[in-house]
Amino acid sequence: MTDIDSYRAFVPYPAAAVPGAAAGPLAGLRFGVKDIFDVAGYPTGCGNPHKLALSGIRTAHAKTVGTLLDAGAVFAGKTYTDELAFSMNGKNAHFGAPRNGRAPDRITGGSSSGSAAAVSNSLCDFALGTDTGGSVRAPASHCGLIGLRPTHARVSLAGCMDLSPGFDTCGWFARDLPTFAKVGEVLLGADTVTLPEQPEFVVPDDLLAGLAAPVRAAFDGFVAKRADVFGKPAAAHVAAPSLDALYWAFRYVQGYEAWQSHGADIERYGFQLGPGVSDRFRWSSAITRAQYDEHQGVRQQFRAALLALLGNRRVIVMPTMPDVAPRLADSEASLEDYRNQAIRMLCPAGLAGCPQLSLPLLGIDGVPLGLSLVGPPGSDRALIALAARLLD
Repeated sequence: MTDIDSYRAFVPYPAAAVPGAAAGPLAGLRFGVKDIFDVAGYPTGCGNPHKLALSGIRTAHAKTVGTLLDAGAVFAGKTYTDELAFSMNGKNAHFGAPRNGRAPDRITGGSSSGSAAAVSNSLCDFALGTDTGGSVRAPASHCGLIGLRPTHARVSLAGCMDLSPGFDTCGWFARDLPTFAKVGEVLLGADTVTLPEQPEFVVPDDLLAGLAAPVRAAFDGFVAKRADVFGKPAAAHVAAPSLDALYWAFRYVQGYEAWQSHGADIERYGFQLGPGVSDRFRWSSAITRAQYDEHQGVRQQFRAALLALLGNRRVIVMPTMPDVAPRLADSEASLEDYRNQAIRMLCPAGLAGCPQLSLPLLGIDGVPLGLSLVGPPGSDRALIALAARLLD
C-alpha cells in the first residue's frame, strides 16, 4: 500500500489522461471527484461492486467536471463514496472507511467521504461531492472543512448518479475560503437573491432542542463572540408543522425516489448491500405513490413557510450537526441513531431547496464541528461573502 492509499480517499483505478485547460480561474488547483460523477476514461463505481461491474469506461465527463477542467483545474482522481450515496457515515462495507484528516479515530461522515478525506488530508485543493440529505454538510462538519449544499438545481448534476433527484445537489469542499470561493465563482454564476450587507440572523430553537450541552455551549459562545456579525439573533420555530413531520416527509420522499432510481437494478442483479444501506433500500421499496404524494404535500407546505420567514433578508445560523463525528469503533446501531438525529437538523434546507454553507468554526475538545448559514434559494454567493467576515 502506498502512502496515499493509506488515506483511503482515492479509488485506485488505473490512471487515465484527463486533460484540461492550461489556464483559467482555477489553474493549478487539484480536485477530486466523488465516484458517482462520470469522468471520461474511468468507470463510475458508485461505491458498489455491482455498479462498478455494470459501469464500463465512461466516454464523456459529467457537465460539472468538464466545467472545472475548462477553468484550468487539474483532475487528481476519483474519490470513494458511501454505497450508492445512501449513507451518512463514510464506512463502506465493500471498500472501508476513508481517513478523517482532522480526527483520524472518527468517521469522515458521508456519503462524500473520500472527497472530504482527500481535502482534509491535503491530497488535493478541493473536491466535488453531492448532498441529498447531508452528504456534503456532514463530512464538512466532521473533517473541519468548508462545504456547501447549494440551492437545489443551481449546479449541474448531468452525468452524475441519481439517488433522490428532488433532493440531490452538487457541492464541494475546500480547506480555505479563497479556494472555495474561486470554485463558487466558476460553478454558481450570479445570485438570484440579493441579501442585505447586514442580514437578520435567526436561531432555529426547535431544530436545536435537545442538543448536548457542550454543542449548545460552543454554538452560543461563538455567536456571542461574533456579535459584530450576528448582532443578537432572533429565536424562531422554523419546523412547521412539526420537526417529526419534516423528518418523515424527507424520509418518505427520499426513499421513494431512491427506490425509483435503483430498485430495478437491485432486484435484477441481486445487489449485495452493506449494513444500513440494505435496510434503507428495503424500507424504501415498500413506499407507495400515495405516501410519496402525501409527504410531498407536507414538503410544499413547509417550503412556503420557510421561504416566507427568510424572505430576502434573513439567514439561519446553527450548528451543522448534532455533535462532533462519532468514533470509527462505534456500533452500527449507534451510528444509525446519530444519523437520525442529524437528519432532523439537516432536512429543512433540503426540503426547502435552500443553500446551506458549513464552516469550520466550532469544536469540542479539539474535534471540529461546523457552523452553518442557511439562506433563501439563490443566495449561495452571499453566504460565501458572509463566511469571509466570519473567517476573518
